[in-house]
Amino acid sequence: MKVILFNKPYGVLSQFSPEGNHRALNEFHFPKGVYAAGRLDHDSEGALLLTDNGKLIKHLLDPEKAHPRTYLAQVDGQITDEAIQKLKEGVVIQGYHTKKCQAEIVEEPKDLWHRDPPIRFRKNIPTSWVKLTLIEGKNRQVRHMTAAVGFPTLRLIRIQIDQLKLENLKPGEWKFVTDFFQGKGLL
Repeated sequence: MKVILFNKPYGVLSQFSPEGNHRALNEFHFPKGVYAAGRLDHDSEGALLLTDNGKLIKHLLDPEKAHPRTYLAQVDGQITDEAIQKLKEGVVIQGYHTKKCQAEIVEEPKDLWHRDPPIRFRKNIPTSWVKLTLIEGKNRQVRHMTAAVGFPTLRLIRIQIDQLKLENLKPGEWKFVTDFFQGKGLL
């Protein structure tokens, strides 16, 4: 059994077949037989798990299991405490009320890698950073949530899945994390 933590670069699809002008996972020399256990949109970056264990994929994607995922979102404008409180309580997106989550304003990460292309820069409109931890994963949920409170997401990075952190993994790098899941009795 294999479980891999991958730092998915911006512009890469969470699948092995390229589509349109988007790169795909086939470029990163993963062991044969692994598949993405979840998704990150092509315009999102960061932690993505891959495994050859179908039972683990099913477990990770089961909404009843509610494992935490932590994101850093760079948003358009200086986000307010009021907006953070709304995010914590859950917001309505596409007719669905999101579950309560953890949300806080954070400083811009100092050790963050360069994104190519960079986000758009607007001289008169600041950006700010929010750290969100969710236990659910609706399609483009973080982006919809920050937009619902008036602060659209410009850059989105998943930095942690459960207790697995990206740490020093650079975009395009991966490592085996099978021991983590064996220790939790999931393999």
